[in-house]
Amino acid sequence: METGSFIEMQFPRGKEYYKGDRDIARLNSGRAALLHAFRCTGCRAVWLPYYQCDCVRDTFLRNGCEVKYYRIDDRFDPIDPAPAADEAVLLVNYYGVMSHERMRSLAASFAHPLIDNSQAFFAKPVEGAYNVCSARKFVGAPDGAYVLGPGAERRCNGYERSFSSDTASYLLERIEYGCEGRAYAARIRNEERIEREGVMRMSKLTRAILDGTDYGEIVRKRRENFAYAHSLFRDVNRLDPLRYYADDCAPMVYPLLIEDDGLLGRLLAHKHFQGHWWSYLLDEMPEDSFEYYLSRYIVPVTIDQRYGREELDFIRSVV
Repeated sequence: METGSFIEMQFPRGKEYYKGDRDIARLNSGRAALLHAFRCTGCRAVWLPYYQCDCVRDTFLRNGCEVKYYRIDDRFDPIDPAPAADEAVLLVNYYGVMSHERMRSLAASFAHPLIDNSQAFFAKPVEGAYNVCSARKFVGAPDGAYVLGPGAERRCNGYERSFSSDTASYLLERIEYGCEGRAYAARIRNEERIEREGVMRMSKLTRAILDGTDYGEIVRKRRENFAYAHSLFRDVNRLDPLRYYADDCAPMVYPLLIEDDGLLGRLLAHKHFQGHWWSYLLDEMPEDSFEYYLSRYIVPVTIDQRYGREELDFIRSVV
């Protein structure tokens, strides 16, 4: 037991959103959590949507998993995945605007559903499925993810613990230097560290941050900002973000779909630092596919708890 010496950063305790040690795994990243969830199913193959971050696909392939793919239509419904009895299907809660009922309904069609709530940290877990949520898209943490589902804690003792403090300086540097330059370079080093790691247990630093976070304010602010963003953009947005939205959603972003190839550049010029998601699909998918359309035109508008109406009004003025 260590006592004395210098005082470390301190956080409140006991606030962790997902508590307990049964049917829960605390891991180092969302991609690692998805791989762990797949391992928990005992399946031999996994179906992934094409419209997904390539880091997920690469993680499965790098670990020797058999991967199959399915497309989605313009209602975000899966198009003809046909899993065998020993194959899992990954279902994504896109942008965090898919309700619990929507995800439960999708999962009911498959024997081994994996729910990717990386964009929906606060989504209620679907029973009978393995649910994955990623912390750092919602909280100022260097990494961290949860797997929630039957026996999700299995295998965890076989994983080494991650150490995230070595590459977490960007969280402090952003406060003093902003998110460009020095802080951005430090963030890239953190991304590279996560990319190098396999499946590991959550770091002590990340666990301390997540155990001391005010989640109620995060949920309230994101819902409030989402509603206001929709009031600003609904007349120009070619996507209906309310199709599956319900009061239980706390979105990651507001998905704005405008057929304007210059829009992202204008937003970046005005220091709204977002990018098109998964632009690699522009080289891999047919131009008439929904995946291509989304990758080309979707702008994920920031609605997180740091911001409010002033920032959203400014983004609207640029649009």
